[in-house]
Amino acid sequence: MAIRDWPEAERPREKLLQQGVAALSDAELLAIFLRTGTRGKSAVDLARELLQEYGGLRPLLTASQQRFCRSDGLGNAKFAQLQAVLEMSRRHMIEQLQRGDALTSPELTRRFLQASLRDYQHEVFAILLLDNQHQVIKLVPLFRGTLDSAAVYPREVVKLALEQQAAAVILAHNHPSGVAEPSRSDRAITERLQQALGLMDIRVLDHIVIGDGEAVSFAERGWL
Repeated sequence: MAIRDWPEAERPREKLLQQGVAALSDAELLAIFLRTGTRGKSAVDLARELLQEYGGLRPLLTASQQRFCRSDGLGNAKFAQLQAVLEMSRRHMIEQLQRGDALTSPELTRRFLQASLRDYQHEVFAILLLDNQHQVIKLVPLFRGTLDSAAVYPREVVKLALEQQAAAVILAHNHPSGVAEPSRSDRAITERLQQALGLMDIRVLDHIVIGDGEAVSFAERGWL
């Protein structure tokens, strides 16, 4: 049965408008994105099959173009549309941060950093640069490493912070293993960066380690 023949309260689009986006399942949200199904399958049926094929929503959203376009009902146009949606989401979060104090929006800051870093297959060390009001200047992925480590050079971090006239920074990096627990080397490089930036009167407000679905804050651990 086509979705248009379903009771109105059960149609994903109408359900979203009446009950809000949180009321929809992953399959219903994906069905709205897909818009149409394939022969003999509604958009919801197709969405359920795709979620089963990929093992969930996130693996589908982060699939490579080649992998994504091999799936039934998907293609280059849908891939481009999806990338645009994901990028709009990231830009929306950074705009929200830029309008307010990053220190008074710790959950938004964490979600933005997770969205920006968690899906890399290699380790990426990034700097969230803040002005003297602790408002966001920009996020800069500065160093890229292997699956296990990233080479972080304090001189480059200090140079970037001075160029952007940052008064404070939040450090962040991902653990491709998915485990967010900081290592000894993570703590050591944080201390080195604190010392180097401190010589320029630039504060390190936090270091957030991004894992799979979790993040660890050095500030919350009392390590800064």
